[in-house]
Amino acid sequence: MRINENTLLEGHNAVLVPYNAEHVPRYHEWMKSPELQQLTASEPLTLEQEYDMQKSWREDDDKCTFIILDKQRWADTSVKEEQCMVGDVNIFLTDPTDPSLAELEVMVAEPSHRGKGIGKEVTRMMMSYGVTKLGVKKFEVKIGLDNQVSVAMFKKLHFQEVSVCKVFKEVTLEMTVDEPIRARLLDDTADMKERDYRQTCSNRQELVSQ
Repeated sequence: MRINENTLLEGHNAVLVPYNAEHVPRYHEWMKSPELQQLTASEPLTLEQEYDMQKSWREDDDKCTFIILDKQRWADTSVKEEQCMVGDVNIFLTDPTDPSLAELEVMVAEPSHRGKGIGKEVTRMMMSYGVTKLGVKKFEVKIGLDNQVSVAMFKKLHFQEVSVCKVFKEVTLEMTVDEPIRARLLDDTADMKERDYRQTCSNRQELVSQ
């Protein structure tokens, strides 16, 4: 999606930035991991295929993705943005007849950043963005049955289990965004700042200290 190509979202511990070509080599290294391939139900790609995938994410109208950055590292202007990467978060608009339905995915690829609440924070950030900018009214997640950490996280965020597919070994959870849920979501992300990505890149330290 081009809607977020110049959007930066700043949270307490994480910063979300558009998935750009300079992020691809690090992302490609992550996806060589058999563990991440299993958790994300992904097949390994060549570096060239990964660049093609990045272009697809940028240009296709049914996909929206952000790269997750460690905010503390990102605040250090001597550290390149690619070195701050810890994962990604995505929205797929899966039904052409219903653009208010979105499949949500979050991946914290760096093991050292798991179990610290980043997954929950960026999920709320992405949901808030989806509701306010994309008009999403219903979220769906599909998680491998052996990924109980993610299942537990989404249930804590009030997603409801709706089905289990033993063939694909995955569970599907959903959340319909009614007014109380929308209000709670916006309240939970009230401190999230939306910034101009290109401007922010040139002056990271000053913005973080505000």
